[in-house]
Amino acid sequence: MLLQLKNVDVVFNDVIQVLRSTNLEVQEGQVVALLGANGAGKTTTLKAISGLLAPEDGRVSSGEVIYEGHNITNADPCETVRSGIVQVLEGRKILSHLTVAQNLRLGAHFRGDRDKVKEDLERIYGYFPILKRLQGRIAGYLSGGEMQMLLLGRALMARPKLLLLDEPSMGLSPILVREIFDRLVQINRKEGTSILLVEQNVSAALEICDYGYVMENGRIVLHGSKADLEENEDIREFYLGLSLTREKKSYSEVKHYKRRKRWLG
Repeated sequence: MLLQLKNVDVVFNDVIQVLRSTNLEVQEGQVVALLGANGAGKTTTLKAISGLLAPEDGRVSSGEVIYEGHNITNADPCETVRSGIVQVLEGRKILSHLTVAQNLRLGAHFRGDRDKVKEDLERIYGYFPILKRLQGRIAGYLSGGEMQMLLLGRALMARPKLLLLDEPSMGLSPILVREIFDRLVQINRKEGTSILLVEQNVSAALEICDYGYVMENGRIVLHGSKADLEENEDIREFYLGLSLTREKKSYSEVKHYKRRKRWLG
């Protein structure tokens, strides 16, 4: 097992509890999707793994985060990166005053094999050829899709074992979403990089994942294989918009919604 979250609770300012008894697993080589609406706790889950809670006055208050058999609960984020976990934050946080190539090289900051960096740059350009054409451009002038490719490339320069992705499809056209998700599949299959993917685009996430978790109000309320989730009536109706009846439904109109969610009980 590559990663395990065991009954993880997260609090902010020692008062506000965001995650409640969260259990999650990622096996080596898997693509795992973490799904749910805004405010469900998905980003907090990623930050509990990568160690990025502390800057926001958050911490894992109980439970354990286990990575490769080691307890990394509330670990220093720099050590987490060195261990092979790299998070791509939402919001396209590039260094806008640097060039594309300089941004990519920053991804190798913690690596000791500096002689391999040039070789890895070519590897990244193989996945994202447009970045090679734009390598001298100031990153702040890139389009949204180009920035997302740059962020993925920069993360790959760290040679991660586990890649944490937070809403990589946000604000992108369907064509760009398809292209980026196709690259993720290539990276996973060619390099064996495990991926934990937070997404609101449930349809796109289910296309590439091996396993998925659904989170609501800080709790995992459902999990299963890709096939299990695609066939689940609630997932189809409330997350994919595939109602079994012709009449369009809303959450407020379906009184039996939570009753059908037996996993909440």
